[in-house]
Amino acid sequence: MNGMVNESPGGDLRLDGLTKRFGRITAVDGLDLTVAQGSFFALLGPSGCGKTTTLRAVAGLEEPTSGRVLLGDRDITRLRPHRRPVNTVFQSYALFPHLNVHENVAFGLRRRGIRSVDAEVARMLALVRLDGFGPRRPAQLSGGQQQRVALARALINQPQVLLLDEPLGALDLKLRRQMQVELKRLQIEVGTTFVQVTHDQEEAMTMADTVAVMNAGRIEQLGGPADIYEYPATAFVANFLGQSNLLAAEAAGPAGSEVPVTAHGARFSVPADRARADRGAVHLGVRPEKLHLAGTDAGLPAGHQHVAGVVTDASYVGVSTQYLVRTAWGGELSAFVANSGLGGQLPIGASVVAHWDPRHAFLLPREPGHGDRAAGRLDAPVGAAP
Repeated sequence: MNGMVNESPGGDLRLDGLTKRFGRITAVDGLDLTVAQGSFFALLGPSGCGKTTTLRAVAGLEEPTSGRVLLGDRDITRLRPHRRPVNTVFQSYALFPHLNVHENVAFGLRRRGIRSVDAEVARMLALVRLDGFGPRRPAQLSGGQQQRVALARALINQPQVLLLDEPLGALDLKLRRQMQVELKRLQIEVGTTFVQVTHDQEEAMTMADTVAVMNAGRIEQLGGPADIYEYPATAFVANFLGQSNLLAAEAAGPAGSEVPVTAHGARFSVPADRARADRGAVHLGVRPEKLHLAGTDAGLPAGHQHVAGVVTDASYVGVSTQYLVRTAWGGELSAFVANSGLGGQLPIGASVVAHWDPRHAFLLPREPGHGDRAAGRLDAPVGAAP
């Protein structure tokens, strides 16, 4: 944890052309990014996408190959880590095992020569809901309690930016969800800029005001969680933040307020304002929870588009049943159907019609030669939202 010296007023965190290369490998590729002061920001992406390297460059633990890191109007690119108004909380917590909770939290203040720390340590422990835990050693705490101590130890230094490196990765599922709520509450209460690195889409969507989806050292899409989820910019985003059925299609160009498309000999349409591409090779996308299943003799809602198929798999996951439907051309669609208790589970081999409201579909650019991409099966626990 850094013994930070807070020498300047706050401001937006800005990355200006940030690049980091390791030999021939470019981990971060010309990143331009602004994190608003006082916001909760998430860098989301798979392992190896550059998100942790980006975080380490902000912390001063990696020196950029080129580009700048700015906080407000201050260039902090070349400042040593302990001189930056930044603290980091790691997945491993990095608590000092030989110190009790009180001394762990007080560490940063004592390092800066501040002797009267008791009142401030008590305030921090109350903030993270660990009143009375000061005399305990880290080994006597649960994982969630250790994470709270790590947060208190970082926040007591009053950093302008708190960096969170996969902070909940070591916790079990139930505790992780509790800590998601606690972290968001804490960020709102203290008003500090939080920048979190995670590969967990649920964490990013639950906590962050703004999400940047990273891939191969670059940001593929930036925005609010709901905006990115409902209207992804690329096939990668569509299947990393959530899952999507992507049908290989051809778009003929806009016709009024719609874009007609042809996929596997069938004709569909998508609202023009839901099209990232409107001509040539495209992917027609529908989220699995927006795909509804009906019997072949059932009437469909007005305006819905549809594909016939056969149920090939059904997986019960609590709040929903997740179906795979094989289409006439051999591709598979994934549908998440809420377990509302109003209907029974569809059997394997059942003939169904998968239908959707075109207002919930979207069009994405498709690289030539890339075919359908089924959403697959969501790895969700019982009781999780689909």
